[in-house]
Amino acid sequence: MVTTPEQDFVLKTIESRDVHFVRFWFTDVLGNMKSFAVVPGELEAAFENGMGFDASCIEGFSAVSESDMLAFPDPSTFQVLPWRPQANAVARMICNIRTPEGAPYEGDPRSVLDRMVRKAAEMGYAFVVGPELEYFYFKDAQGTEVLDRGSYFDLTSLDSASDLRRDTVLTLEKMGIPVEYSHHEKGPSQHEIDLRSADALSMADAVMTYKQVVKEIAMKHGVYASFMPKPMADAPGNGMHVHQSLTDLDGNNVFFDENDPSGYNLSATAKSYIAGLLKYAPEYTLVTNQYVNSYKRLRPGGEAPTCISWGARNRATLVRIPGYRPRSEAACRVELRSPDPAANPYLAFAVMLAAGLAGIEEGLELMAPVDDAAPLGCSRHEHRARGIATLPESLGEAVELFAESALMREVLGEHIHSYLVRAKRAEWEAYQGIVTPWELERDLAVL
Repeated sequence: MVTTPEQDFVLKTIESRDVHFVRFWFTDVLGNMKSFAVVPGELEAAFENGMGFDASCIEGFSAVSESDMLAFPDPSTFQVLPWRPQANAVARMICNIRTPEGAPYEGDPRSVLDRMVRKAAEMGYAFVVGPELEYFYFKDAQGTEVLDRGSYFDLTSLDSASDLRRDTVLTLEKMGIPVEYSHHEKGPSQHEIDLRSADALSMADAVMTYKQVVKEIAMKHGVYASFMPKPMADAPGNGMHVHQSLTDLDGNNVFFDENDPSGYNLSATAKSYIAGLLKYAPEYTLVTNQYVNSYKRLRPGGEAPTCISWGARNRATLVRIPGYRPRSEAACRVELRSPDPAANPYLAFAVMLAAGLAGIEEGLELMAPVDDAAPLGCSRHEHRARGIATLPESLGEAVELFAESALMREVLGEHIHSYLVRAKRAEWEAYQGIVTPWELERDLAVL
C-alpha cells in the first residue's frame, strides 16, 4: 500500500514513540468533540479507505436510514497527547468525514470551512484568523464557585490559576500550537489564552484542541473549566474575539493601505469585507452565538457588542480595528467581537469569511465609524434611535433571521442549515416560559 510522506511520518512516529492507540477526532454540527480509537495496525487502511462509523448517533449528522459514514484522518494533524502516559502512548488525528461514495459529507463542519477556504482561494485570497478565547475555572462542574477574585492582568496571589494556565500553554506548545500570550481576564477566575494567527482551517483545528487541553489540564488539577458564554449573572461573559485578515496568495496583506484617506490604513477590499461582516451579522449570529445563554452575554452594559457598527477606540462595536501598530502591514486586521467560545469554530469561521467575501463581491460601501457615538451602556433602543441596527436579542430572534438567510443556506448547505433551524427552534421553544436559575441553564448548554 502506497503512503504519502506525511502518512509515512505518522507511521514511523507511532513506532518510535510507542503509540498504541490513535484517536480519530471530529465534531458534530454543534461543535462537540467526537472520537473513537484505532490501533496502529489499521492506520494504513484508514488513510486509504477511511474508517466506518454509525453517523446516526452524531448530533446533526445522518438519519438512521443513511447512517454509514467514513472518517479519513488528516496526517498533518497527528500529535501525541501529552496528558496521557508516554508508555503505551495515545495520539490523535483530526478527520474529514466522507460518504461511502467518497464525497465530502455535507454534515461535516470541517468540510464546510474547507469549501469556503477554497472559494476564497479562487478569488485570490487566504483567510488568516487569530481568536482570543476566554473561559472560567470553577471548583467543580456542579456550580460556579470561583477559584480567585482576581481581575484583568492580575499577577498576585489572587490569580491562583497561574499554574493551570502555565501547564495549559506548555501542553499546547507540545502539540504544535503556538501561543501568543495568556493572562487573567476581567472576571473572577476568568482567563484567556491567545493563539498565534494561522490559516482558518488549521486554526479551527487548534481551537478544538485548545478547548480540549484547557479542560484536560483543569481536570488534572481537580477543577472544572467552562467555555459557557455567560455562566454568572454578575460577572463578565466569555467571548471569542476573532482577529481576521485576508492575504493574497503570495502572503501580502490585502487589508493594508497606508494611503487610506480615513486614517485607518484600510484598503477598499478591507472596507468592503467589514461592510459584509456588518450587513450579514444578524443572519450569522445563530452560528457564532448558538445557545440561549449566549444572549445573556450580548446585552448592554458590558464590552460584548449589541450594535452593528465598527470603529477603533470603542470596544462596544461589533467590528473593531486594533490600533496597537497602526502603520504595520503585518498587524493590519479586523476584530469581530460578537462570537463566543461555545461556537463551532469550523462553522463560525466559515460564516464570517462568507459574509466578508460577500461584501467584497457586492462592492459594499462601509458605513461611518461610531467611535464616539455608541457608549458602552447604550440600550438597543438608543442604538436604533441613532440609526444603528442591532444584533438579535435572543436565540429565538437569531433562529428566524438565520432561517431566512439565503447566504447561510448557501454557505452551510441545506443539511446543516435545516438542522440548525430545527434544533435551535426546539431549544428556544423549550426555554420559553421557564424561569431557570443561572446554574440550571447549564443543562441547556453543557460546555
